[in-house]
Amino acid sequence: MMCVTYVEYQVLLNGDHISPITLAKGLRQGFPLYPYLHVLCVEGISVLIKHHEFTRKIHGICICRQTPSIIHLLFADDNFLFCKATTTEANYLKDILLSYEVASDQAMNFSKSVVAFSKNTSHEVAASISRLMGVTKFIRNSKYLGLPSMIGRNQKAISYYLKD
Repeated sequence: MMCVTYVEYQVLLNGDHISPITLAKGLRQGFPLYPYLHVLCVEGISVLIKHHEFTRKIHGICICRQTPSIIHLLFADDNFLFCKATTTEANYLKDILLSYEVASDQAMNFSKSVVAFSKNTSHEVAASISRLMGVTKFIRNSKYLGLPSMIGRNQKAISYYLKD
């Protein structure tokens, strides 16, 4: 735990040592155990989400009939969470995220987060959920990692985009 919670930097200023800078929290950049610790923490949020799905408090999405639902996708430090567009399920998701924050001391950055809705979701419900979660509504033409976030039915469009 000393490697994880206690970091000290030695600084030279014009060739002279100044008093060490001690960080009481967090991991230093490039810390070799960080990827493993992150995987352990992310497993915690995954278990919380799966528990809420198992107890039918939140519901994922199905890409076609007779397939398992997708409740979350985790990419490095990006999370995609899926649920029905109701304030009840949004509240459960927010509770999961707050529980994870308390347990891991990793806070969700809601100012960088967005929420997307299906075309069937009314504007009133979408606005209510956006306010509840404290996130902005997704803009259709935005990109994620340089690629269009929404492809739709015209999959050739994304192929041409990648080729260009």
